[in-house]
Parts: sequence; C-alpha cells; structure tokens
Amino acid sequence: MPIAGRIDDLPSVVERTGAHVAVFAMTNAPQETLRQAAAAAEAADVALKIVPGMSTTMREGTSLRDIRDVQIEDLLGRTEVVIDLESIRSMLRGQRVLITGAGGSIGSEIARQVAACEPEHLSLLDHDETHLFDIANELPAGSAVQVLADIPNRALIQRVFAVERPSIVFHAAAHKHVPLLEAHPAEAVMTNVVGMENVLEAAAGNGVQRLVFISTDKAVYPTSVMGASKRIGEQLVLNRTPTGAAYCAVRFGNVLGSRGSVVPTFMKQIERGGPVTVTDRRMTRFFMSIEEAVQLVLQAAALSSPARGGEVFMLDTGEPVLIYDIRVEITGVRPGEKLVEELTALEETEHPTEHPSTRSVTPITIEADELDTGVQMLERLARNLADDECRDALARLALVERRTGRSSSSEFEAVQSARR
Repeated sequence: MPIAGRIDDLPSVVERTGAHVAVFAMTNAPQETLRQAAAAAEAADVALKIVPGMSTTMREGTSLRDIRDVQIEDLLGRTEVVIDLESIRSMLRGQRVLITGAGGSIGSEIARQVAACEPEHLSLLDHDETHLFDIANELPAGSAVQVLADIPNRALIQRVFAVERPSIVFHAAAHKHVPLLEAHPAEAVMTNVVGMENVLEAAAGNGVQRLVFISTDKAVYPTSVMGASKRIGEQLVLNRTPTGAAYCAVRFGNVLGSRGSVVPTFMKQIERGGPVTVTDRRMTRFFMSIEEAVQLVLQAAALSSPARGGEVFMLDTGEPVLIYDIRVEITGVRPGEKLVEELTALEETEHPTEHPSTRSVTPITIEADELDTGVQMLERLARNLADDECRDALARLALVERRTGRSSSSEFEAVQSARR
C-alpha cells in the first residue's frame, strides 16, 4: 500500500481519496502523536478510530470489530503502573472486609478487586439501594453481603460494624461534587466529616486492624467545601487511629470514569460533538484509570504499618495534564474550583515506600483538642442546617495558614465571598 503522506497531511489525503474514516494503527504510540492524529482527523472532518494495544493484539489478534473510537483517556495518556499483587492478596485473603460507598465508581471497583482476592467475608455498604444492588449483582452469587446504610447515622453504623465484624475497612463513601457542595456545606459536613468520624469510631470500637480512607488532591490547600471536608477527614484518620492498628488516607486526583471527576463531563461533551468546556485555559489535572487507582489504594493498604499508626499516602499520578491541550471552550472558573491540583503541600515532606508509585506523606496536623472542638461545632451547625456558618467553620478548621505561615486561604475566601 503506498504511503499517502504524514499525519499532518490527513486533510489533503481525505480530500483526494474521499475517505470517511481514519484508523490510528500505531499501538502504544506516544500520547503527543495520538493527539496530533486526533487534531488532523478533526481538521479533515473524518472519524478517527484506534486499534487495541500491542498486548491485546498479540494475545487475541485484531479484527475490524476491535477497532474502536478514540477515548479521552487515550488523549490524556498515562503509563499504568505495576503493583505487588501477591502482597495485596496476602493482606485480603481470609479477612472480613467492609467497603463503604460500595456502589460508587471507586467503591465498586474496590469491591471487584477485593472479591478476586478471596476474602472470608465481604460487606458492601451504601445509602443508594440501586447502586448497591448493581455492584452486588455483578459479583459472584453469594460472595458479598449488601448493607443499606447512611454513614451519618451513628447508631446504625455502630450496629453494622458489630454485626459484620470487619477486620479491614475501605472507606470510600463521600459527597464529592465540588460546585454542588459549595451550595450544600451542611450536607458535606454530615457525610464527609460526621460520617467519617462515625466510621472511625465504629472501627476502633470493633477491633478493625486496617482502614483506608479515600482522600483527594483537593484536601491540599483546600479551596472548596469538598476539599476542606476531605482535609478534616484526613486529620481524623491521623488523630483517631488506635494503637497497634494500620489506618491510612490515600490521596489521588481525577480518575477516568469516576463520578465527580472532570472526565465524564468531557466524554459526554465529546459524544455530543463538542466543544469540550474548561473553566480556565491554565487548568491542569492529574489523571489515572479507575482500575489503576484502586490497585494503588490496595497497595497503600498493604504498605500501611501498625507501628506507624495513622499515615497519609500519595499515589503517583504522573505529570499534570494541561487540559487546554485538548480543543476546548473556556467557560470561567466555577465555585470552589482550583486551577492547579496539588498532591502535597509545600510544608509536607514526602518519603519513598516499598512501591515506586506510592509515596508516604508527613502531613501538617491539627492539634487533637482543636480538631475535637472543631468537629463537634461542625456537627452541631450541620444538624441545624446552618450552611453559611458551616462553610466558615470548615474554612477555619481546614486551612493551614495559621499552622505554617503560608497564606493559603485567599482562594477559598475569595470563592466564598463571591457566593455571598
């Protein structure tokens, strides 16, 4: 077959040949090359398809039905990491495991991967009956118990832990949509703070030896209600870990396919024919696949040590992607949104772990008395539906400038003042 031209020549080749589809046949190509091809196909007004990766091609071969549409994760690009599967299996095999938020995108993937590691007993907890039913129905029959419960209900969570008797807990239940929580700070507090405290209290009271809290990059120098509530969640893990137990928080950024991530919004916009909207051309984000994120969450659980007590881990999410590299339309920053995501604060120190894609973080801590008083106040305000007071109390408790000298509250305060 003759070579008709370079990638950039695609528009003229299409015009000359009358082609309707372009197929990108370079397996495991550099991300920039695929972006170049996508831009050329758009300029030529033809669909761009892609062949599977080299490993799939070698294992299963390739036919026309395997050629698929380009997905946004192809354009963003990440090299997936290798995990120590045996250490994870050894940690989970024969254990009683409970997953909160099990019907969510992260929780359900944790459920799939945990179920494959032969736990003695698997409990799936969620307040959404449809999502809970869906993930339980996806797993092998009889492999998991469904628990319909809402984590702000302290008495119910205590009863669940007493009945299910977990030895390992993955706490993924959370409210996480940033702009929505700006309008509902009391709800954010009830789930992300009060619910977190309830889970920790029940875990400690029922002898849970290992707990993993799913945190976020937005907990670093929080500029939103969601980020502030997650930062307080991290502080509760650090403060409430029982002696001799291995509890940890795990921070990561946007997960491809996760509800609450920016990526599903992009994908829907692409399916409608665009444009992809971004609130500011300077916006950058970290990305990883949902399978990889959960693998690293399980890896962090295996790395956490009872000798160290409460820990914070940071997942290697690769280089931040400048979203404007994809063709976009600028819409303006939304309430609570950050331009640049950070996985560690300047005042925090990072340390290597046994796994190259997971690093330990020495976090900035809130004094125990201050944390206890602040959380009690937040719960009282949230139960009274005092949204404005909740927002202010979150900011005072979560922001680090009083502890470090860095003026980190300016973005958060500017967002909040703009709302009023």
